[in-house]
Amino acid sequence: MAEERLQKVIAQSGLTSRRKAEQLIVEGKVKVNNQIVTTLGTKVGPQDEIEVDGVPLEKEAPVYYMLYKPRGVISSVKDDKGRKTVLDFFPEVEERIYPIGRLDYDSSGLILLTNDGEFANLLMHPSHGVEKVYVAKLRGIPSKEELAQLRKGVKSDKDLLKAVRYKILSVDRKKNSMLLELTLIEGKNRHVRRMMEALGYPVQKLKRERYGNLTLDGLVPGETRALTPKEVKQIRNKAT
Repeated sequence: MAEERLQKVIAQSGLTSRRKAEQLIVEGKVKVNNQIVTTLGTKVGPQDEIEVDGVPLEKEAPVYYMLYKPRGVISSVKDDKGRKTVLDFFPEVEERIYPIGRLDYDSSGLILLTNDGEFANLLMHPSHGVEKVYVAKLRGIPSKEELAQLRKGVKSDKDLLKAVRYKILSVDRKKNSMLLELTLIEGKNRHVRRMMEALGYPVQKLKRERYGNLTLDGLVPGETRALTPKEVKQIRNKAT
C-alpha cells in the first residue's frame, strides 16, 4: 500500500475532517511513531503508528456500503430508545461503519454507510453538488405556480429550502394526491417534508431513489450491498 498524506489518513479514519486534521497537525497534537509532526503533507504508510491528541489511530481499510432503508429505522449507529438502526442490517461487517447523512425515521430509500471520514465529508458538503433524488407522495395537488416556487426556495423556520429540479410523476384527483420527483443538492434536516409542508402539501410517503450515480436497482427494503470500486470512484469524482 502506497504512502499517503497524514491528514488524509486521519480523515479517512472517520475521526475528523481533513481540514480539522490539518489544524491538529499544525497545533502539534499529532504524533507519528511517537514523534510530534507539525508539517502538513507528511507521508505515512500502513506500518506507521499515529496518535491524535494522545489516542492511537485505528487504521481500517475503507469500506463502502449501500442500504435500502425501510421506513421505521433510525439513520444512526445507535438509538437510546432501542429502535432499529441502519447498523442492524450489517451484522457481518466488522469495520466501524456509520451512515453518510440521514434519512428520517418515516422515510425509506438509499443510504450509504462507510468508515471513510473523508469520503463522508465530501458527499455531505452541499458545495460539492452531489444530487439526491426523492419521490414524494403529497396530500393535495399543488399548482404549476406553487411547484415553480420549489426552485426559487421555500422558507421554513430560518432555512430557505430548494429543489434543483422537480418532475410530476402522477396525479390522482380522486384521492387528491400527487407523486412528485424532487432533486436536491443540499440536504437540510427533513428538507423535503418541511419544504412541502411550507407550501401546504404534506408528504405522506418519501423515498430516496438515487444518490449521485447510485440507485436502488436490484435491492428490496432491508437489503444491502457493497459498492464496487468503480462506483466509489465515480461518486467521488462527482463530488470533487
